[in-house]
Amino acid sequence: MRAVGIILAGGGNERLGALTTYRTTSAMPVGSCYRAIDFPLSNMTNSGIKKVAVITQHNSRSLHDHLSSPKWWNLGNKQGGLFVLSPFMTNDNRGWFRGTADAIYQNLTFLKRSNEKYVVISSGDCVYKMDFNEMIEYHERKNAEITIAYRRVEDSEDIRNYGVLELDEFERMTDLEEKPLEPQSDLASMGVYVMERKLLIELLEIVAGEGRHNLVRDIITRYRKQKRIFGYKFDGYWRNLGQIQSYFDCNMDFLKRDIRALLTIDQPYISTKPKDEPPAKFNSKAVVSNALVGSGAIIDGNVYRSVIFRKVHAGNDTHIRNAIIMESTKIGEGATIEYAIIDKEVEVAAGAHIIGTPENPLIVAKGSKLQ
Repeated sequence: MRAVGIILAGGGNERLGALTTYRTTSAMPVGSCYRAIDFPLSNMTNSGIKKVAVITQHNSRSLHDHLSSPKWWNLGNKQGGLFVLSPFMTNDNRGWFRGTADAIYQNLTFLKRSNEKYVVISSGDCVYKMDFNEMIEYHERKNAEITIAYRRVEDSEDIRNYGVLELDEFERMTDLEEKPLEPQSDLASMGVYVMERKLLIELLEIVAGEGRHNLVRDIITRYRKQKRIFGYKFDGYWRNLGQIQSYFDCNMDFLKRDIRALLTIDQPYISTKPKDEPPAKFNSKAVVSNALVGSGAIIDGNVYRSVIFRKVHAGNDTHIRNAIIMESTKIGEGATIEYAIIDKEVEVAAGAHIIGTPENPLIVAKGSKLQ
């Protein structure tokens, strides 16, 4: 193994509103059967990284349950494994992680007990498919000390939601600013980094001794002139789930044939914890077009351009359009749902109307009962 993996999955996120009241962003359901964490975790194992630490903190119970068995990602072996790391409370230390660098520093034993040359760090709240071997090879060709994956942001996206990179003509980073008010480029950091394991340990120990806790601000940006930091351009599909609109759009992307094939059909596969339920059932009055429907769902009504998760029941004469319906939701007869994100275990009464807009999808919190 050339590298160990670290997935940062502990951040709190109020921008997703009620959707992250009981779960972290890394545990958000995606594409009718996945969780967000499945994508960086599968990228690690598909790249031959067999030792991965997932660092959790806020609202982590759902994520811990999902990661309860490493075998689904081929990480149940003696040479590696899946390590789920949370804040460690002692009589001397009662604090939570104070930032991304502090989260890794408090689990520095994981790195010191490893032997691999490199570390691949990824955020846990992005949907993408990447071969990290290609990024490591680029890192070596450039003789880099730190490499950051980036992508060029389209005009339709607001780059102010991301870290913005500035590179010179040799792809060497000259600056990185988190969520700038006045972006100086259209290059967005993907939150994926490669560096040597010993260098990371050294830098973490330095910044921890200075009371600094943020990986981007206190290591990457601060050392941009001292270290050889390069950008690695990624042209594939990538979505950050940190905003309601981006979460909605990501799920809708799964309805596009090419993106669905990339993420769910083409090898290497994205793996997830399976649920053993019967196939979805479409009764005689069901009309379904351009939709993903999860296992155990029963559809009696009309579904168009929507993502339906497992064990959803849509009653007779229901109309579901441009919507995301999560696990175990029950939709009564004659109900209409458009441009909405319905969290799990919601009960929608017969005849109810839940209608948002393309620019502002309506969110219904987990366990709600709508009349």
